[in-house]
Amino acid sequence: MTDLEFDVLDELYFVIPYKDLLSETELEENELCDCLKSLIEKGWVKCFQDMDTEISKPELDFKNKFREYAYLATKKGLLAHNGH
Repeated sequence: MTDLEFDVLDELYFVIPYKDLLSETELEENELCDCLKSLIEKGWVKCFQDMDTEISKPELDFKNKFREYAYLATKKGLLAHNGH
């Protein structure tokens, strides 16, 4: 786990909209986008359409809609974060 991944996961203990995550992490948009994509591929983060509705992998359009999503660490992601 990179320091960047650790810092992003640190903000994902609760569902958080992209714009709030961007503000909280103070990262450049491209950095946050690349990190989220990596975390999703590892199964450490899941995406939400709104604060309550998870998006299934087949419906996920991260490339075009990542700014519209909210994010949350998965159990696997939390275990990786806490074991870091």
